[in-house]
Order: sequence, then C-alpha cells, then structure tokens
Amino acid sequence: MSNELYHKCHEAISQGRAILEDLQQWDFETIIQYPQAEPQSTASHLSTTAMPSTEKTTLAEMESGLKGCSLCSLAKQRKNIVFGAGNPRARVVLVGEAPGREEDEQGIPFIGEAGKLLDKILLAMKLSREEVYICNVLKCHPPGNRDPQPDEISACEPFLKQQLALIKPELIITLGRFAAQELLKTTQPIGKLRGQWHEYEGIPLMPTFHPAYLLRNPSGKRPVWEDMKKVMQRLG
Repeated sequence: MSNELYHKCHEAISQGRAILEDLQQWDFETIIQYPQAEPQSTASHLSTTAMPSTEKTTLAEMESGLKGCSLCSLAKQRKNIVFGAGNPRARVVLVGEAPGREEDEQGIPFIGEAGKLLDKILLAMKLSREEVYICNVLKCHPPGNRDPQPDEISACEPFLKQQLALIKPELIITLGRFAAQELLKTTQPIGKLRGQWHEYEGIPLMPTFHPAYLLRNPSGKRPVWEDMKKVMQRLG
C-alpha cells in the first residue's frame, strides 16, 4: 500500500469515528440498518426514522429527545414540537387534542384564545399553569386544525403515556372529544362522557368540553364549571 493511499484510509476512518461520537452526543443510541428496497415516498421514508426513545427519567430528557422527531408526516410542516408545560409533579394534568397555529409558532400549549379561557377556568379553580401540567395527544400542529390521523396518533401515543407515567398525577382532565375518546379508547360522544368519572390506567379522569368549543358555544360554560367543581371536590 502506498503512503498516499494509507493516509487517505486513515483519514476516512478518523472521520467515521468523529461522526459516531457526534451521534452519541446527540442521543442517537442506535443506528438502524434497513434492507434495501424500492424508492419510497417522503411519507413512507419518515416512518423508517429511528424512533426517539421514551425510556427517559425526566420530562426534560423526553422533550430533548423529541427534537427533530420525524415519525409522521406532520414533521414536514410544523414549526415547533409542542411537548407540554407546567409542573412535572402536578396533581392535575390537562390533556387536549393537538397544538393550534399559535402553539405551533411558539412551542407552548394552549396560548391562543382557547388558552386564555383555560387560564380563567384554572383561576376560578384556584389553580395556575405553574401548578398543573398541560399537554396534547399530538405534539405537532395538524394543518387546518383537522382531526389527528391514525398514523399520527400511533406515533405520538407512547410519548403521552410516558409523560403521564413520569408525572403520576392524582387525576386527569381531558379537554374535548378527541382527547377523551383517545385516552378512554371509546367512541362515545363527549356529551355522554363529560361530567362523569372514568379511569385511565388507574388514574381518575374527568372529560369536559374543550375551551375552543366554549368560545363558539358559551352555553357550555356552565356544564364545564359543574365538571370542574367535581374535580375540586376530588382534590379536596
């Protein structure tokens, strides 16, 4: 082997080692090799991306591990992943459907008009955002605020389950039809689910109307307040 060829091989090996060290620092624990296949569309390629691990010990580690997630097609058009916000040891977790346009812009859940109304509801309950934890079933904004699709739900569900497992709340409040149906694995309408206690993996769960619904239908505020009074009574 000539000296020139030897130096080129040595340089290539060194570069490879440097890349592997960078991947380890970025928390890519494994590099998955897939068999060669026919060229696929962008959407199907996204599904073969190494899945961010949910085996984290804190919410901060989970959120950091989700950066750059491309498990579903929503990754192509989102601006920010909206992981969740609040007290990591909250007694109460509120779960909505998915981030809206304003949440996508800032990466914070429930900051639009519906979020302002939610703040008022919490204030009436003598609670604040700093005391509770707020998140959504989906972590990325669906275009046009459409309903989440099955592949998007299956991609995000493990992260929601891990969030709830880490927080260990005393109770959960689901906001709107979709969140209630997803956590309870039911197709019953929100009108029948709300106002009654249910369970999610042993945790008491109270479904209620979404704040966005209340903006369109102010008459729903009274039933929501009745639901929240049951929550306050349960919290003591």
